[in-house]
Amino acid sequence: MTRDVVQRGLFFEELEEGVRYVHRPGRTLTEADDVLFSTLTMNPQGLHLDAAWAATQPFGRPLMNSMLTLATLVGLAVAHLTRDTTVANLGFAEVAFPHPLFHGDTLYGETTVRTKRLSRSRPGDGVVTFEHVGRNQTDDVVARAVRTALVKTREGT
Repeated sequence: MTRDVVQRGLFFEELEEGVRYVHRPGRTLTEADDVLFSTLTMNPQGLHLDAAWAATQPFGRPLMNSMLTLATLVGLAVAHLTRDTTVANLGFAEVAFPHPLFHGDTLYGETTVRTKRLSRSRPGDGVVTFEHVGRNQTDDVVARAVRTALVKTREGT
């Protein structure tokens, strides 16, 4: 008899404080990704949409939209950690972009579970604080964010 195993994220009990989960594969972000994201989110910033103008700015070329970088960084963690086990994001803190990400760069993600506790107001759920770090293909840290989420416990499924 065949047994089915459905891909999912980890339940609250399976997440370990202090463990760094390394997410692969990475995601190479293109000019098309940047233009589409920027226009979908109503961001007309020339640093993302006007290569000629961006060439006259301090980095000398277009930058990836930092919100796309952040969204992709969190997205890289989903299949590994929170697919179908997240109830809700509760908030983001300490968001930083210490090094630019450019068109054609590859973003790699890693997530460390900083803290976790059972929810006091929602039985069957836990509160987990994740630290997400994004690195480019040359290992420069390009993004960092601390995210708190409500995560299902096994009991809560």
